[in-house]
Amino acid sequence: MKDLKDVAAARIDAHSVRLLGLSHRLHAHPETAWQETQAAAWISAELTGVGYQVTRELCGFPTAFAATLGSGPLRLAICAEYDALPGLGHACGHNIIAASAVGAAAALAPVVDALGVTITVIGTPAEEGGGGKIELMDRGAFDGLHAAMMVHPGPLDVARAEPYAVSHSKIRYRGKGSHAAAYPERGVNAADAFTVAQVAIGLLRQQVESGVRVHGVVTNGGDAPNAIPEVTEGRWYVRAESLAELAVLEERVRKCFEAGALSTGCDLEIEAESQPYAEFSTDEAILDLYVANATGLGRKFVSSGPDMRMNRASTDMGNVSQRIPAIHPYIGIDSLPAVNHQKEFAAHCITAAADQAVVDAAKAMAFTCIDIARSAKLRSRLIGAAEPTDAISKEPLDVH
Repeated sequence: MKDLKDVAAARIDAHSVRLLGLSHRLHAHPETAWQETQAAAWISAELTGVGYQVTRELCGFPTAFAATLGSGPLRLAICAEYDALPGLGHACGHNIIAASAVGAAAALAPVVDALGVTITVIGTPAEEGGGGKIELMDRGAFDGLHAAMMVHPGPLDVARAEPYAVSHSKIRYRGKGSHAAAYPERGVNAADAFTVAQVAIGLLRQQVESGVRVHGVVTNGGDAPNAIPEVTEGRWYVRAESLAELAVLEERVRKCFEAGALSTGCDLEIEAESQPYAEFSTDEAILDLYVANATGLGRKFVSSGPDMRMNRASTDMGNVSQRIPAIHPYIGIDSLPAVNHQKEFAAHCITAAADQAVVDAAKAMAFTCIDIARSAKLRSRLIGAAEPTDAISKEPLDVH
């Protein structure tokens, strides 16, 4: 006779070679937002192999999926991310997120009926700026779920997600081209518009709250030094502590871009790349369970210091947390001084420490799902109605 957690742990250990193989394969073949064709196929195949019913092209998105097992009344979701960063590959470690999600699902497969749960792994594309979870949520992918979780890699283990709310925008100035030496007076310089806007944003930073970030890149600054740029383009992010504060800040930043247009005579276009990402609302009871389980596996959490700030990074999981109870802890891969979104961090995402993070995150999530299902109080709160306790197996389970 085995306890449910022993069954889950043994299952992950038995599948560890495949889990780590998946992590390394994703890492070697990075695909950016909305282009994760191979990643979605590989992850779906692994979930099918451990007994899950997989729905591809979820809600009409070619690289999204849902994999479900069980028929219990408590419906728990594990989110998988697998998009990479342009030019940096898996410098945020989404290969680890995806592999650990598959591991947790594999671990729970033998025990879902005993626990009275339904487990769904939701494959969520385009976290890096595309707002995949928001789009899926708007189309009903999260309807009927009682709680959701995922684990994100970082330099260190940090329990609580405290991300900024963020908006993502494409900026375009349209002017008029001309020969820069012979006929400069006939040009309207779209590159100058960006210069003015960036100076204005730099000055604005002096007069905003400390919990604010404004940053971006010019993706097209012109074609030739002797041709006045007719069109320039960029991508800009604005971050604040909450969606409410973000809305106020965005208006101030917009005026900086308008200043660029006004001073140069260019036309300005601002296009949202996605819906804004929200701040995170942590379910404290579920997080306490995760921390206890991860600590039992030997993970050591930090709660202060500059190296833990990955928990401030924005995520579309924040929007999920505003809809249903959720957690988004961070698992360390011993990467310091390398941190997320550096090429050095990408290299760390397939080290022995990263592989251990895959296994530990999978076990901690699986154990947390088991604890949620076994807690009559938490189960009742999540479902929204009391349920007879005899529907929940508290006895050791004989599973081989």
